[in-house]
Amino acid sequence: MTQPLPDPSTQHPNVEALAGSEPRAPTLLEQLGGVGGLVASVVPAVVFVAVNPLAGLQPAIWASLGAAVAVGVWRRLRREPLQPAVSGILGVAVCAFIAYHTGQARGFFLYGIWYSLLAGLTLTLSIVVRRPLVGVLWSVLNGSGFGWRTDRRARFGFDVATMVWAVFLLARFGVQRYLYDLRQTDWLGVARLAMGLPLTAVAALVTIWAIRRAVRVDG
Repeated sequence: MTQPLPDPSTQHPNVEALAGSEPRAPTLLEQLGGVGGLVASVVPAVVFVAVNPLAGLQPAIWASLGAAVAVGVWRRLRREPLQPAVSGILGVAVCAFIAYHTGQARGFFLYGIWYSLLAGLTLTLSIVVRRPLVGVLWSVLNGSGFGWRTDRRARFGFDVATMVWAVFLLARFGVQRYLYDLRQTDWLGVARLAMGLPLTAVAALVTIWAIRRAVRVDG
């Protein structure tokens, strides 16, 4: 005997919602490569700082490049996003080239020093022109539009997040430039690590807070 087809109206009420649901947008941490991506980003600098006083500049350069490549292979084997690894390899390559070209170990940190200044000033300028860069980047990455710009509370959140990033980056520039001028290569490495992942984690938390404010407005 043929069984009657089920009445669509009697299906589970969540079936339609599940069928039309959109993929979950990646979180900010996921876009940065996850915790592993953040930790892996400091590995080449740690290797450079450790090898330089023991073996000299050129071995330290090759060791840091090898560490960057090893991180990329490790992420590939774990089937994790390669973008953070590729960016890390390119960044280490630029730092290594500057160090080799100047013939000084402290040159390894020169790119990061000036990048911090440029990025910090750009973030500050974006607040002045009422286009906080954290909000702009979030809208571009997620295609969520710029409706938050018309809401004072949401825009204030992105202003705060953008300013936190700017202050941290400008502080990095000030401290590391001072140590660079003093030729304190070892302390430069310490400052890069101490002002890297910890400050990034704090700024990321503030950014998440700002994004949640904006999502409430869009919702």
